[in-house]
Order: sequence, then C-alpha cells, then structure tokens
Amino acid sequence: QVPLVESGGGSVQAGGSLRLSCVASGDFLIHASYACMGWFRQAPGKEREKIATVSGGGQMSYGDSAKDRFTISKDAKNTLYLQMNRLKPEDTAMYYCAGDPLGSCALASFPYWGQGTQVTVSA
Repeated sequence: QVPLVESGGGSVQAGGSLRLSCVASGDFLIHASYACMGWFRQAPGKEREKIATVSGGGQMSYGDSAKDRFTISKDAKNTLYLQMNRLKPEDTAMYYCAGDPLGSCALASFPYWGQGTQVTVSA
C-alpha cells in the first residue's frame, strides 16, 4: 500500500492557484501525527527540489522557489496541504509528498514517498 497519496494536481494558466493534498496511509499512517512531512517536486531533466516541510512540532521551512507564493499546512487528521498561488510555467513538475517518522525535518531522510501528482502551468 502506498504510504502517502497525493491529489489536487492539474493544468492551470500562469497566475492561477492549486491546492495539493497528501493523505497518509499504509505503513506511514501510524507515524503521521508526529512525523516530518514535506512537499518536493521534480521537473523533467532536473533534480528533485524541496518545496516546503513541516516538522512534527509544526515548524515550517520553505525552499527558495516557494517563498511568498506557496503555503504548507497540516490539518488535525494529518492531511498535508500545499497551497500554490501565482503559479508560473516554471512550476510545472511532478509534485511529491514525503514523510519521515523522525519529527525533526532538519535530520529527515524521507523514507516514505507518494506516487506524485502532476502540475502543469501554461503561459
């Protein structure tokens, strides 16, 4: 069973918004309440990039590409969200949710991954 399930991707015009969701399941479910969780993305031909993370204690961290446009959050059911505003064509990528039972994101290696959801932004 896939430990993390993403949804919410799609096609949008530049300047638009999308909200991605990530639901914990399978082996990761028991860790979700205290785990470090985060969003990553990978575009064709590029390295995987960290977008944002939230620690078990609620501390958030953002990569440079996400600052001022994207917001990570986690609800009481441990569903992880990524609100993406003012989207740009360069945001086009496969977006992945990841988790680590280690609550501190500073030391996380993210052994749990979802299968990804595609985001395509047209000019």
